[in-house]
Amino acid sequence: MTTPFPADVYATRLARARALTEEAGLDVIVVGPGPDLTYLAGVEGDTIERLTALVIPATGEPTVVVPRMELSKVRDTAVGSLGLAIADWVDGEDPYALVMAAMPAAPVRIGLSDALPALHVIPIADRLGVRPELATPVLREGRMIKDEAEIAELRRAGAAIDAVHRRVPALLRAGRTERDVAADIAAAIVAEGHRTVEFVIVASGPNGADPHHEVSDRVIQDGDVVVVDIGGAVPSGYNSDSTRTYAVGTPDPETARRIAVLVRAQQAAVDAVRPGVTAEQVDAAARDVLTAEGLGAAFLHRTGHGIGVTTHEEPYIAPGNALPLREGMAFSIEPGIYFPGEWGSRIEDIVVVTADGCENLNTVPHELTAAGA
Repeated sequence: MTTPFPADVYATRLARARALTEEAGLDVIVVGPGPDLTYLAGVEGDTIERLTALVIPATGEPTVVVPRMELSKVRDTAVGSLGLAIADWVDGEDPYALVMAAMPAAPVRIGLSDALPALHVIPIADRLGVRPELATPVLREGRMIKDEAEIAELRRAGAAIDAVHRRVPALLRAGRTERDVAADIAAAIVAEGHRTVEFVIVASGPNGADPHHEVSDRVIQDGDVVVVDIGGAVPSGYNSDSTRTYAVGTPDPETARRIAVLVRAQQAAVDAVRPGVTAEQVDAAARDVLTAEGLGAAFLHRTGHGIGVTTHEEPYIAPGNALPLREGMAFSIEPGIYFPGEWGSRIEDIVVVTADGCENLNTVPHELTAAGA
């Protein structure tokens, strides 16, 4: 089998999904290709015009509906190791009839995963005769709390991206373009144990003031502050995501002071993490430090996002999110400050909530780091 975890891990996840389906008052959920299907059964890939779906009744056993041409690939996942029921089909047959057959009789409330496109949602809804609803509350609840196998993979991803950040000072120097540096970083991401490069941000000088800048042909100059935000997926599919800020040459004292405040703000948010604290309280811990130093208006985004089989997922560490943190949640802590036309800075770690605090999965120093030596 090619799944990254033992079969019993997936069996536990499926049982949890079934229990949550019943708890939510749904009769059945239908999960299409995407992160949820990868999480539940180790089946990777995106939605195509031929329907693949995992049908999970609140009572009863799951069934996988799959095109016959994809059958061997699906059997080589937890679907095969768990012996899940499979309903395969060929072109010219009706896969939606197979979905209906896998459901309990006369279902009233049906949840569909948010990865299913209208291409498949509408035919399923037509046959049901009832309005489907999102299965997101069920699937989100399962994925937000990481099991030990997932946490081990997130630790692996964190160590791998830390190793890349340790290489960055030697790659980042005046006279090189952001694009050239990014290409070297991408190669390092793979060399340090990732199977894919999900993103590379090298934002130098004024480009650092754009939180979503990626790379450009701008030539890095002496005195630049450079934001390097990088991540990838390790072989299991679990993701890394870490940001550090570098200085090429010597930044002016006021810039260095402001970045030191940001480092304190990021640590304050990390220190606030523990079960029972709300997501918005963690966000406020970082925001309050910056505001007290006159930098609150320079913080333009939320403090963090969940991470796992996708780089961005719940929980979101943001103002207005009263969700209490629970042991096993994993998310980023990444406040930033941005000064249009001048520079920006962001510091990011991935943390996992523990019984009495959190485990930080990134250990590379947070302070402004000299580069270009």
